[in-house]
Amino acid sequence: MGRIGSSAGKGERVTLKALAAHLKLDPATVSVVLNDVPGRSIPEKTRERIRAAARKFDYQPSFLARSLRNQRSMTIGILVPVLADGYHTEVMSGIGDYLLDQNYFYFIAHHRHRPDLIEQYPRMLVSRGTEGIIAVDTHVDHRLAVPVVAVAGHQRINGITNVALDHNRAAELALRHLYDLGHRDIAFMHGQPFSSDSDARWNGLVQVARELGLAVRPELTIQLTRDQTSPELGYPVVQQLLAHHRRFTALVCFNDMAALGAIRALHDAQLRVPDDISVVGFDDIPQAAFQTPSLTTIRQPLHEMGRLAAHLLLDHLRSHTQMPAEVAVEPKLIVRESTRARRPITPGKKRQGSSPRHLSR
Repeated sequence: MGRIGSSAGKGERVTLKALAAHLKLDPATVSVVLNDVPGRSIPEKTRERIRAAARKFDYQPSFLARSLRNQRSMTIGILVPVLADGYHTEVMSGIGDYLLDQNYFYFIAHHRHRPDLIEQYPRMLVSRGTEGIIAVDTHVDHRLAVPVVAVAGHQRINGITNVALDHNRAAELALRHLYDLGHRDIAFMHGQPFSSDSDARWNGLVQVARELGLAVRPELTIQLTRDQTSPELGYPVVQQLLAHHRRFTALVCFNDMAALGAIRALHDAQLRVPDDISVVGFDDIPQAAFQTPSLTTIRQPLHEMGRLAAHLLLDHLRSHTQMPAEVAVEPKLIVRESTRARRPITPGKKRQGSSPRHLSR
């Protein structure tokens, strides 16, 4: 098996030894060239002869053998709740791009926030040889058998590095923007309990609202519960808020997808954004800039956060240096068309497109 020549069987895999014998070179020399091992003085003419023979005979290195020899699989596991457009896709794109640049392979396991799968999948990934795990928007509550970097992780656990947005700063940017525009009656969305960022984002909003003297009123608080990643997430909850005729001039949404659904719900209720209600999103997904009106939002550098997570993990695997407990990422306010200054109401004049029982200011 593995011979080079007319007697080799059809489809027979060419071995490193057979290729070296054909070239009349030591197998170690052939291995060094084909595996791009640095620091070896081999003439470029010899290197090119080896590469040409490998191409001619379709030589494929044995990944399993190399992994056993080096005790490296060059494989990373990625845990993510869903495979859908928006936040998760942007983060995974950053992870995938960096791993591709570094010649790493990866497995993706999506768990739909099911605790049994979040517990089971890391063990399965490790059993398949993954050297480390990147957990995206995933509640990992104990140390795993391999190093972990958690994007949107907030729990302090040994062996896990959290890459997280500075949510207090994000809340300050969003609420200060609305405050400076004159808004005082603001409705808020609280994220789903299973989302990793929900509590951190909410706590930041409550703290900053208190500092600005803004009331966070229960009747103007929307609790998201559905496991959805489309604009439908924000549509029905804003419909319910409007059905109770609550008075508000601005809405802070948990994420951009919910904001897009909220804007549609306001439109269907004959309320204009931003003339009647200003809306702020969160994430700055690509769709946010192309919505009509375009969405004012808090930008998380999602692609960069994914790349950073992958970089931190690979750097640790290569150097075995201690990973930091947390790496904070700075948010940025992106002002577009969905927010404007609160309009004063002329006494006795009804707002265009609304009835007296609609959200009067």
